[in-house]
Amino acid sequence: MLSSLNVRAALLSVVILIVTLGVWEIANQPPEVKEAKTEYEMLMGGSAPHARVPNPSEIGTLALAELSDPFYDKGPNDKGIGLQLLYSIKRVMSGYFLAALIAIPIGFMIGMSPLMHKALDPFIQVLKPISPLAWMPLALFILKDSEVSSVFVIFICSIWPMLINTAFGVGSVKKDWINIARTHELSKLRTAVMVILPAAAPTILTGMRISIGIAWLVIVAAEMLVGGTGIGYYVWNEWNNLDLTAVIFSILMIGIVGMVLDLLLAKATKMVQYVE
Repeated sequence: MLSSLNVRAALLSVVILIVTLGVWEIANQPPEVKEAKTEYEMLMGGSAPHARVPNPSEIGTLALAELSDPFYDKGPNDKGIGLQLLYSIKRVMSGYFLAALIAIPIGFMIGMSPLMHKALDPFIQVLKPISPLAWMPLALFILKDSEVSSVFVIFICSIWPMLINTAFGVGSVKKDWINIARTHELSKLRTAVMVILPAAAPTILTGMRISIGIAWLVIVAAEMLVGGTGIGYYVWNEWNNLDLTAVIFSILMIGIVGMVLDLLLAKATKMVQYVE
């Protein structure tokens, strides 16, 4: 039954995609060139530009060209899409794993100690709603480096979902399991590693899955601000070049990479889930 549902869902997705692209292609044909000059043409002494969103066929042609050599490097403003994505992924992973190293232990401490929960909760509630990009000017001023500042912004946006979900998962572990560990005279460290961590792992990984999605969203905006390299800079640079085809192509690549990152963590979450 599940396999049949997956097949039907896949077929429906393909149909929706084909119809959407077909309508887009047909409805967005280049306008016919008119002989009569418009007011714009008379004022500017030339032809008025026919601005339009590129067709799927044009985007597909560009995608084939870009993906045939995605890692070329011809200078600061001319790098392949694959290279730009690698720069962004590197920054995201650096800030993300640094956040995990701090958020998960603190989350354990908060989840296991009511005192620490009440003491740290006000700080979490104040810092959590702040937009990560609001930290960028301060980071640039203190760190004096756009690369490190981007990693710091990813760290800030990644830490809260992981910390909160870890604290919730640890706090939700059944007391009976902890009491059994005490009966066997396990130390607090062994109890945390052998009892609490396996029980809270699905919730922790859910927080990590949320964090990676937010981090991938934020890095695009951060790179637009600081420039240099990365997929965010690629989008902004192509917009400045008035190349909408490249802009849409890069948007699709951002979505595909984000989907892959989410699927990897979704798979990891399923691997640690258990059935009572």
